[in-house]
Amino acid sequence: MANTFTQLYFHVVFAVKGRANLISHRWKEELYKYITGIVTNKNQKLLAINGMPDHIHLLVGLRPDTTLSDIVRDIKANSSRFINEKKWVAGKFEWQTGFGAFTLGHSQLDAIMNYIRTQEEHHKTRTFRDEYVELLKRYEIDFKPEYIFEGD
Repeated sequence: MANTFTQLYFHVVFAVKGRANLISHRWKEELYKYITGIVTNKNQKLLAINGMPDHIHLLVGLRPDTTLSDIVRDIKANSSRFINEKKWVAGKFEWQTGFGAFTLGHSQLDAIMNYIRTQEEHHKTRTFRDEYVELLKRYEIDFKPEYIFEGD
C-alpha cells in the first residue's frame, strides 16, 4: 500500500490537581482557544473541548505519527504554564497526573461531541468522579476505586 490512511479519535479527560475548582468561567474560553492552538500546532485535530471548573474533556483526532501520551503531555504542560503566566489562580495551577482516554469510531463522533458540549447539564446531577467511573465501566477498563485520583 503506497500511503497510510487513518481515522484515530480519542475522548480524553483529565482533572485539575486535587480536583480543585480552579477553571474559572471568566477565562475558560481563552484557555480552550490556547489548547486548540497547541493541538493544531502539532498537526492534530481538536474536534471538541469543554469541561467544568475541576476537569476538562477533549475530542481529538490524531495522525499516526503522534502518540496520545505525547499530545496530552504537551497540552497539560503548556496550558498549565499559560494559566500560571496569566496569574489566573492564586498559587500554582497544575493538572492531576494521568488522564483517561477512550477510543471512538467515526459513527460515535456526533454523540461524543454533544456529550462534551453539554458538560454543564451532566454535572447538575452527578459529580466528576461519578462521571469518570461511569466512563471507565462503559469502556470496560479495570480500575481500583481508591486509585482513580491522587489524594483520594
